[in-house]
Amino acid sequence: MNTLSYMIYLLITWFITVHVGLIFYRNGKSYILNLLHGDERLTLFINRILLIGYYLLNLGYVTMTIRLWKTVNTWTEVITSIATMTGKIMCTLAVIHFINMAVLLMIGQHHQPANNK
Repeated sequence: MNTLSYMIYLLITWFITVHVGLIFYRNGKSYILNLLHGDERLTLFINRILLIGYYLLNLGYVTMTIRLWKTVNTWTEVITSIATMTGKIMCTLAVIHFINMAVLLMIGQHHQPANNK
């Protein structure tokens, strides 16, 4: 039952990771561009770095959490384990996302175009 749980868990978290990452990447560009006052080059660089970091962090965290699972013997335990571990990952990523947005806001406040200084 553990192997089945792992496979379902990895499939769900992979889907969430890729789907949410692409949404952040697409929608984040305009947000970062606005924060950086139209600096397209720096915006693309930061946006790509955030996407790569997001993928690496999430997929690494997902694979590391598998070893924390106890033995699963029933379907109820399968569902409970998958739901608990997926929920932990989503909450952790939400916190990290808000920290990233705060850092980007600080970068945007300190990054002023040369004609505004």
